[in-house]
Formats: sequence, structure tokens, C-alpha cells
Amino acid sequence: MTKPRVVALLPMKANSERVKGKNFRVLAGKPLFKWILDSLLAVDEIDQIVINTDARHILEENGLIESERVVIRDRKAELCGDMVSMNLILEDDIAAVAADQYIMTHTTNPLITAKTIKNGLVKLNNDLEKDSLFTVNKIQTRFYREDCSAVNHDPDNLIRTQDLESWYEENSCLFYFTSESFAKTNARIGENPLMMVTPPLESLDIDEPHDWEMVVALAEYSKNREIL
Repeated sequence: MTKPRVVALLPMKANSERVKGKNFRVLAGKPLFKWILDSLLAVDEIDQIVINTDARHILEENGLIESERVVIRDRKAELCGDMVSMNLILEDDIAAVAADQYIMTHTTNPLITAKTIKNGLVKLNNDLEKDSLFTVNKIQTRFYREDCSAVNHDPDNLIRTQDLESWYEENSCLFYFTSESFAKTNARIGENPLMMVTPPLESLDIDEPHDWEMVVALAEYSKNREIL
């Protein structure tokens, strides 16, 4: 049986609005983008990693050199800017780089491990009825609307939070799909997807300055554990 060709898509832009230059800021001894890149490279099933970027020069300044497994694609001018849909960038990559399966992730999920990335591949490949997979956070807590009315519980009949219905939050850590599933929805989540819960300590996404502080603490902790 022929091994499926798996390509990881890692879009990366030079500028970011809320955490300036975050993709290239040093996190526990190495640039942020290197964390997820190293995890992807540690997954043997991934044949190639495609970095769609407007920051080739910054990547080169940080020591990233193209290889057989790492390809840098210069982002088209019409796809640059904060208001461009990520689906348009993915569409461009899919048209340029053929694969049986794609895995899309972000530099802003630095703590995602190679083990978790592999688990996603196994989970999707074991369910032939599903066309895609995305990762989520499992949440069991009490929600309220702005007017203080309860959403998912009865304030007059409190039950344990672990007994509440589970809700799932898309965490944007990992998306698995094919060109066929993408074509049906024009999106990284297909018509018949699977969800996969990722470990909480891996699932932090750097979106705001306080996210950076939390990730710094966890990255240093993880680094020190490896040393010990």
C-alpha cells in the first residue's frame, strides 16, 4: 500500500497586531516559529512543511534554510494583509502543493507536541466516514448571557460542573483535511468532520499579550523539565 503524502501548512506573516512581531520573538531560547516547526519535523508521517509567508528575509535571519522537507512560499501580494481570509491562503497552497492529506497549524500554538499531531492523523485515518478533523478544548462550566440569564444550567438546581453537558471550543491548534474536503466547503473544516480534544497545557494560543506571558512560563517549565 502506497504511503499517503502528508503536507503541513504553516502560514506565517511578518507583522501581528496585538503581540508585535510575535512569530519571531524568542521563547525559551528559540524563535516562536521554531517551536511548532520542530514538532512538525519530528512527525515522520509528514513529508513536507510549507511556510506561506511575507517574511522570508526574517526567517533567513533566524537561521531557517529551505530543505527537502521545508519549503518557503512567498505570499502573493493580493494575499497579504490582516483582513485576508486564511482560507484564501490555504487555497493558494493547496493549488501549488499536491498532497493526500494536509495538516494546518499556526506558529502561535508553540506547545503542541509531535505526539498530539500524530494522534490527529491516526484518529482521522481510523474513521473512513469523516473527511476532516479539527482540535478543540473541552469545557464543562456554567455559562451566562450578558443579562445574567443562565445558558447551560439551572441556577436553582446546581449540579456538579463535571456533570454538565460538555461544550467544545475550536482552539485553532490543528486542522486536518484533503483537497476534496476543502473544495466542498472552501474551508479547512469539511462537511463531515471529527473533533479531537487537545491537552490543555498544549492548547494555549498566543493572541493577546497575557497569552504570551502564560506561554513563556510554560515553555520555561517544559524546558527545565527536559534538562532535569
